[in-house]
Amino acid sequence: MALPPPKALCNQAEGWLPIREVARQTGVNAITLRAWERRYGLIVPQRTAKGHRLYNDGHVQRIQNILTWLNRGVSVSQVKALLHSPPQGLRESETSEWLAMRQSVLQSVGELAERRLDESINQAMALYPPTTLCEQLLIPLMVDLEQRWQGQFGMQMERVFFHSWLRSKLGARIYHNNRQLNGPPLLLINHSDLPLDPQLWLIAWLVSSAGCPVEVFDWPLPAGELALAIDRLAARAVLLSASKALNPTQLGRLLKGIDCPKLLCGPAVIIHKAELRESLTVIAGLHLSEDLLSAYQCLQQLKLLQSQPA
Repeated sequence: MALPPPKALCNQAEGWLPIREVARQTGVNAITLRAWERRYGLIVPQRTAKGHRLYNDGHVQRIQNILTWLNRGVSVSQVKALLHSPPQGLRESETSEWLAMRQSVLQSVGELAERRLDESINQAMALYPPTTLCEQLLIPLMVDLEQRWQGQFGMQMERVFFHSWLRSKLGARIYHNNRQLNGPPLLLINHSDLPLDPQLWLIAWLVSSAGCPVEVFDWPLPAGELALAIDRLAARAVLLSASKALNPTQLGRLLKGIDCPKLLCGPAVIIHKAELRESLTVIAGLHLSEDLLSAYQCLQQLKLLQSQPA
């Protein structure tokens, strides 16, 4: 039973944390924390006399345990029964809800059913952290779509529909996140001549959800203008998303003289692995990641997602 805490409990120094601080520490936004509480009883915080939620270290640890199960493919509706079990191998039934969700979204894309697609993803966004949602739903979904689009009549129609919807959906989230953030942005650039690069928008969403402002350029920039953009934005780093083959020599010229950390991610890293590994000795501060999740982890390791002064 959650009783109203005494006044001392309202003091963060006494070990009680407001929801915004818990969201910052765990990466689970306040909307999701409230949904876990109301719909599934996963987290039951204390309340102040005015109804504000307060969490302690035990709550934070429980959230971390929940994330462990979610990242292993367990649906949020099944987590409560597993919280006191060691995270061993998954049963097939524990991944079936993700598969069913993916099949439903695939059908919505095939039927160009924007409202149904939007409702499905909105519900998932309210229940799962961005990294879990990317790993368990959105990335596998894009793999399924790319396989389905190979030589199929109507593939371009579906591709434009889905990628346009995705950019609009994530762009709105990124804009909302940016409005609440300060400090120099991470500059993300589509370094391929493929419009609406979904990988670019997914990592921009992950980064902005982690508390780092972002600036997205969905088209390549020439060498001089890239340096100009970094200077005018005072960018903390630049990430190039390359979904196609590129010219490693031109990449060196593009990044010459740029002093901030530089990250190249995407299929181009796999295509040109040997050549790009050699470039690491020539281009100071360049990091390579083959996919968006490893790029996000690299940004975390470099501490580029931490809050910085404006």
